Amino acid sequence: MVLSLLAIASFGSWFLSMLAGAGSPLILIPLVTWLCGSAAVAPVLTIGMLLGNGQRVVMFWPRIDWQLTRWYLPGALSGAVLGAYLLSLIKLDWLQWVIAIALIAMAIRHWWVDRAEARAMGNGEEKTTPWQCPSWAFLPCAFFNAIGSALIGSTGPILNPLYLNYGLVKEDMIATKAFHNSSLHIIKLAAYLYFGSINQEHVGYGLVIGAAAIPGNWLGQEVLKRMSPDQFKQAAFAFVAFSGVVMLWRQTALVM
Repeated sequence: MVLSLLAIASFGSWFLSMLAGAGSPLILIPLVTWLCGSAAVAPVLTIGMLLGNGQRVVMFWPRIDWQLTRWYLPGALSGAVLGAYLLSLIKLDWLQWVIAIALIAMAIRHWWVDRAEARAMGNGEEKTTPWQCPSWAFLPCAFFNAIGSALIGSTGPILNPLYLNYGLVKEDMIATKAFHNSSLHIIKLAAYLYFGSINQEHVGYGLVIGAAAIPGNWLGQEVLKRMSPDQFKQAAFAFVAFSGVVMLWRQTALVM
């Protein structure tokens, strides 16, 4: 029964994350915590996320942005190794507070800028050119994101605004982010094995998550084809805010 619930949750989370660019861990973290304890969240999710994102890489291979990837991988490699090492020593629960507040702040900023532009256009002013994230910015961002991901299992959609501001939407963003995440999870998994942070039970739960991701990704791909780029952007930023609120609520509940 427990494995069935985990598989159902995984299917739903991968379907929804295809439409919003992220979100699988948001649903899975509470279940994995309940099943294995908080210490198992990072290694279990790493296995499941590797399999689910690996399938997406195969599905959208021609849409991967390789120029961006060349900047992302060095930061992710060094950050994942450092984060996995820190996980073997300590667990930074306060990091989830920081990520939650950052997610909410990014979503509020996006909606504030959208409303300001709408008012300006209503007054007959020209629409301002949005800030475009340079590809080199992904090197330091990937480094810190990888550290956080290795420590708590997932940092949620915290890099989504950067992908969108860089110019990736829909299949392009899903493909590039899936390749980045797969690379990150491979590095994390190797580091977990080296530092002894993973066991046979973790592997079993991770395989269940990865197997259930296959039909969820396929169904999500079919729905994604029918979404416009603007609908995808709105869904992505809505989920950024939702993820931040849920993470904040979860940490507050733990403190209470």
